[in-house]
Amino acid sequence: MKYSQKAPFFSDKEIIFRGSGRAKVFTISSKMQVVTLILAAFAVIWSFHYYHMYHRSDRIIHKKNNELIATRDAYVDLMGDFVALQSNISSMIQTLDNSKSDDIDLEQYKQQASIVEDKVKQITDQVEWINTEKLEEKASFNEISLQRDIAMSERDELRKQLVAMQELVEDIKQAETEILEKVASIADKEIAKIKSAVTNINGPLKKRGLYFNLLANDKRKGGAGGPYIPDENNKFLQDKEIGEKVSKIFQDVDDLEYYREVMQYVPIGKPVWSLWVSSSYGARTDPLKGSKAYHRGVDFSGRIGNKIRVTAKGKVAKAEYNRTYGNLIEVDHGNGFMTKYAHLNKMYVKKGDYVEIGDVIGELGNTGRSTGPHLHYEVLYRGMDVNPMPFVQVKR
Repeated sequence: MKYSQKAPFFSDKEIIFRGSGRAKVFTISSKMQVVTLILAAFAVIWSFHYYHMYHRSDRIIHKKNNELIATRDAYVDLMGDFVALQSNISSMIQTLDNSKSDDIDLEQYKQQASIVEDKVKQITDQVEWINTEKLEEKASFNEISLQRDIAMSERDELRKQLVAMQELVEDIKQAETEILEKVASIADKEIAKIKSAVTNINGPLKKRGLYFNLLANDKRKGGAGGPYIPDENNKFLQDKEIGEKVSKIFQDVDDLEYYREVMQYVPIGKPVWSLWVSSSYGARTDPLKGSKAYHRGVDFSGRIGNKIRVTAKGKVAKAEYNRTYGNLIEVDHGNGFMTKYAHLNKMYVKKGDYVEIGDVIGELGNTGRSTGPHLHYEVLYRGMDVNPMPFVQVKR
């Protein structure tokens, strides 16, 4: 029996490769085997260590992520409480400004402030990577930034409001100008209407050498009153254009009121609803004698009983029977004007009565020197008769 010596584990090794009828031999020395084994062991150890460190890092990252999420949630809650606290502070300040009382309950504010403070401390104590000093510094900086942003926001808002107010003022100014122009136009039209009426009635007066002046008895300058003149110190009328328009309007309105008041005593308009003229003013053939005569008024035919209305304010100077005029009413209107209403069937007024425009003073009739039912109507100015028809044709 033959015994062979046992070869070492790291003895030389031969690897034979056969192919295409040939054989190749590779020899792996013991040293190469040791190096290869060491490298393989190192690779296994490194892989295990890397695998262990990877899972450990993952756990650490996961933990930090959870801490970050928890901190963010706490911060959100904290900001919510802070907003609510700030709202309560604003509300209480507003209430204090409005009520001016000392019985406002501040206990709720103190409690909420304490809760917010505790939450801040809780977050800073539990989370190691939060630095208290930096947190306070950051909070102070944020507060300053917040105040700056609020101030800038309020400034921008005030600018917007100022622009809006300027636009509103311009709109109001334009509207006021349009209104003033409209009022001025209305006043001018009314004044022009009155002046046109005066021009019409001055036609027959001029033929008698007379003239009626609206301003003849104007005593406004001698007393208190007069047109409105804006005060230069009035801030609301510092606009020159509006001030001039307002001044002109008050002047026009003042003139218009005066003209209207004067025209209340000028006999214009119809004394009877029917304007069927049976005999005109001036030269005519006398209805009874048939000879040429002079007619001091105008005759309006109608039915007995038709209402006779006074054509201007005044005082009844006569209300009596006259052999020629029949039942006669004379009204003194002042300013030199007088009217006569003759041949009346009935008289509703007496001497000394004051009458207003349109008051019924009698009924159309056929009394006195008359050939049939009619109204004899005269207009006198300063004691002289004038043609009544231009007065009748003017609309009040």
